[in-house]
Amino acid sequence: MSCRLGIEVGRTFTDLLLFNEQDGAVRLLKTPTTPDDQAAAVLMGIERLIAEAGIAPGDIASVRYGTTAPADILLERRGARVGLLVTRNFEQVLHLARGEMRSSQPMAKPTPLVDLEFTRGVPERMNARGEVVAPLDEAAARGVVQELVELGVDAIAVSLLHAYANAAHERLLRDIVREIDEDMPVYLSSETRRECGEYERTLVTALNAYVGPGIGRHLADFGRRLGELGGNAQISVMRADGGATNADQIAEVATTAMASGSAGGVAAAAQIARQAGLSDTFAVDMGGTSTVLSLIRDGEAPIGRQAVVDGYPLRVAAMDVRSVDAGGDSLAHVPMTGALRVGPGRAGAVPGPACYGRGGNRATVTDANLLLGRLPATLLGGGMTLDIRAAEEAVGRVARELEVEPHRAAQGIVDVANERIAGSLRRIAARGAIAPNNAALIAFGGAGPLHANALAALVGSFPVVVPPNAGVLAAQGYMQADTRNEFVQAVMRELAELSDGRVGEILTKLGRYARDGLAAEGIDNDRQRLTFEADLRFFGQERELSLSLSLDTLSGSGVRDMAERFAARHERQFGFRPDQPVELVNLRAIGSAATGATVMRRPDDGVEDQAAAVIEERHVHFDGQPVNTKVYDRALLRPGHVLRGPAIVIQADTTTVVHPGHSARVDPHLNILISPEGALA
Repeated sequence: MSCRLGIEVGRTFTDLLLFNEQDGAVRLLKTPTTPDDQAAAVLMGIERLIAEAGIAPGDIASVRYGTTAPADILLERRGARVGLLVTRNFEQVLHLARGEMRSSQPMAKPTPLVDLEFTRGVPERMNARGEVVAPLDEAAARGVVQELVELGVDAIAVSLLHAYANAAHERLLRDIVREIDEDMPVYLSSETRRECGEYERTLVTALNAYVGPGIGRHLADFGRRLGELGGNAQISVMRADGGATNADQIAEVATTAMASGSAGGVAAAAQIARQAGLSDTFAVDMGGTSTVLSLIRDGEAPIGRQAVVDGYPLRVAAMDVRSVDAGGDSLAHVPMTGALRVGPGRAGAVPGPACYGRGGNRATVTDANLLLGRLPATLLGGGMTLDIRAAEEAVGRVARELEVEPHRAAQGIVDVANERIAGSLRRIAARGAIAPNNAALIAFGGAGPLHANALAALVGSFPVVVPPNAGVLAAQGYMQADTRNEFVQAVMRELAELSDGRVGEILTKLGRYARDGLAAEGIDNDRQRLTFEADLRFFGQERELSLSLSLDTLSGSGVRDMAERFAARHERQFGFRPDQPVELVNLRAIGSAATGATVMRRPDDGVEDQAAAVIEERHVHFDGQPVNTKVYDRALLRPGHVLRGPAIVIQADTTTVVHPGHSARVDPHLNILISPEGALA
């Protein structure tokens, strides 16, 4: 027997999804995260899943692990003590940083992760073409490295001027570090991110050095404890672009995992959009901590070239998403202005919302939903009993400050959270030049289906699609993710200066690196897939646009065609075409390998008569009024069933709310599709 396991460790809940490759059976589990030891919740979850499935730990062939651990190391400032080596006179590169003036307010810059005390300049210089202007002074280099070692640094980051064009001096510095301390981890900018942009390249290298040792220890500990459980699965860690990288390699490129929290869910939502034939689709992933939003175009998950984590701009491939700090455990409060606020504070996994009974006593969005009757008495398939009295007391305190009735206060809390999310959806639509009412909405995460109908009504985005495993969709996306790596080389030349042969030579070299990386993970040539991209801009611009490339078309007029394709895309996206030369900034090779088919078996225990799927009727508050509402067990619903709102659909990992004036239909893939009454196809 061979099984695959997808894991998403969130800051409130940990989600696991186990897929049996032989019979397509799926088992899922949502359990509270253990913040002080994330692996503890994961391992307890694995033990429960294998016991329920009746399999041995060794039957799990692969584990795809998405974790907040890299980001948490940064957010909690508990990373390695990093020494930084730069070209002499560039010691303040992280302090100068880079910023954009977006308003009249003073420009905020992120706090440098490496103090000047641990930064040393080395006499050397390359120019932008990779030519040696001043050779590396090896004696001086040995002296500054010795100083950093004696200061007690845990890792050394090396980022020399123009090392993207010629890495010889960086490699020589690594050799010097290892001569002095052979166990010292060394991170080179030319291997971390071989692109121009001195600040961005130095920042990513320093962050890798800051986070890498800690995430390396975390993964080694997780692998050891999984082995003690009897498992011997290959562990891969999720990247921010939705791919996976072997856990043994992630410490070298830790920043690729730092913004990966949203990647699995968005990738799975894109697959659902393709399956359903949807063109423009909002992905709404609402969990305990926050809500992550993305716009999926023609079934393709959007991948950008920059992510922001705790204010640090990271030049990494990442899902293009917007995060709103409104989630199930967001705290409601009434400031001096007297206007109800939701967030940015949160109850977290510990103590959690008041209704969780773990010591929390402040009102959250979850408490408000429970008081409105929209949540069942238990969560996690009966594993967590909710305390309605604690929710009443917490929301009641907010109600007294507002001088309103508790149910009205609860409705206000939910409405404020929804309006904040809806505002971000409108901004995403504007940026993508679409009308929100021309987009569908795929809802997932523990709280996504709970709020989706209301969000869709606010922005006009129907149908709402709630997938079968909506509460653990990110874990499903991780389990299905392709293995992926990428290699980049800065070029920084006007296209007119380059020949097709030179561009093809660089791409061939990068493609060889990508194939070697996949081979190192045990992936045969016939499973490997290579794609190529170029980052281009008009001369004088700061930002680039990416174009896909093919080696087959780089013959005769490939470079000229690239310039025309870029200019046409620029005009299409921005409405104008400058009379400037086109500059080739970077070339990129992306290696990937599909994980394999994941045809999940549909449950066959639904009921013919949907009335038999009703497990209770109760009063649920909508628009300030209690309304008699049917509550359905999702496991008993079959394709073709139509639920008239108001209705509640419960399952182990999430709860779906269908509002009055709307209807829901179960489609052939067991998605729940919600639309205004009379609009169902």
